[in-house]
Amino acid sequence: MTRKKYIYLIALILILVIVGFFFFGRDDIRQQITVSVKKGNFPIEVTTTGELIAKSSEKIYGPAGLRQIQIWQVKIQDIIADGTVVDSGQYVATLDRTEISNKIKDEETNLEKLESQMTKTRLDTSLELRSARDELINLKYALEEKKITLEQSKYEPPATIRQVEIELEKSQRTLEQAGKNYNLRYEKAVANMQEVAASYNQAKRKLEQMSDVLKQFTVIAPKAGMVIYKRNWDGNKMGVGATMNAWENVVAELPDLSEMISKTYINEIDISKVKTGQQVQIGIDAFPEKKFTGKVVEVANIGEQLQNSNAKVYEVRIVVNEFDSILRPAMTTKNKILTSVVDSVLFIPIEALFNNDTVAFVYKKDGRSVIRQQVIVGQSNDNEIIVRAGLKDDEMVLLVPPENAEKLSLRMLPTETVAKFKEKPAPVKPQKPTDSMSAKGKEPPPIRFKK
Repeated sequence: MTRKKYIYLIALILILVIVGFFFFGRDDIRQQITVSVKKGNFPIEVTTTGELIAKSSEKIYGPAGLRQIQIWQVKIQDIIADGTVVDSGQYVATLDRTEISNKIKDEETNLEKLESQMTKTRLDTSLELRSARDELINLKYALEEKKITLEQSKYEPPATIRQVEIELEKSQRTLEQAGKNYNLRYEKAVANMQEVAASYNQAKRKLEQMSDVLKQFTVIAPKAGMVIYKRNWDGNKMGVGATMNAWENVVAELPDLSEMISKTYINEIDISKVKTGQQVQIGIDAFPEKKFTGKVVEVANIGEQLQNSNAKVYEVRIVVNEFDSILRPAMTTKNKILTSVVDSVLFIPIEALFNNDTVAFVYKKDGRSVIRQQVIVGQSNDNEIIVRAGLKDDEMVLLVPPENAEKLSLRMLPTETVAKFKEKPAPVKPQKPTDSMSAKGKEPPPIRFKK
């Protein structure tokens, strides 16, 4: 073979390779994106977003005795940043003093009035009793004069003597009545003074109580820890400008970071699947590389409606098994609750499932060719879906439709097979999973197929 013919032969081979790539290679590449049908235990999960909270925490209380001085709400004027680490006795917050300061001024004015009233009552009482004592002295002198007159009248006629005796008896009775009246006036004066003094002392104690409460408007930490803002009934954090009511009287919290809980809400569709004791895989949005395990410890019996949402949800609490110093309250978590396991079933990736109107199908490899095969599917999780009929273990299915997908005929299942599997649901075994069980995905209602 000459050199020229050799070059022509090489060029012809290259052209044939290029033409074959364009005409046949693209389908081959597309058909190479295949996965095998798997068989095994299929986990069903409920996946939710939650928020970390401390299992236990010490509350930082505001001033004690607000209700006693009739202050029902107090605004937070200043507070340290959320998440600040403090020592025992360190400054935490300052509360608005406007209302209590006005009450103290009013009470000081009232105390001055009561003090003046007490002084006036004491003077009036002194004058009244002094006048009564002078009257008693005068009556005693008048009685002595009557006695002397009686002694001097012993030589007078009997009528005159009798008249003097009557005057003496009248003087004695007047003196006795004046003495009794003085005692009553004295008791009344003492009662008046006690009443005024009681009002004065009550106002004084109230003023002292207000002053003591005012000192507590500067809030300090009861112990060392990380300060976390308390949440209101609407879920908003109580920062600067928030209102603290006198019944709860909590400004902030010092959580125990050694034990954390993920608080989440499950919709009413999935809540029947969630039970206490179920195992949970927990991820932290702030640290995607970190994975934790947990357990459902509390499921609410009564649903609630979250703010800005029409859906009814149920609160679920999940305890985090592991301790890590990076965990902080209010971090967002992704919780995968393993609710049940379907034993010994076939399953494929959700990406491999397609639909045509109401018929679900896959692109299955049949030797060197590809066919469209009808399948009957069951429950699914985030990544995979159960195939109840239409496929066998280790068969290969395509994740991407071939280029000539529209030209492929659809191989239908027998009518009796379709009816059989529609009437008989797939068995689901709720159980407490073991550590060896995988936990992937959830059961999204409804299943959405690719067209």
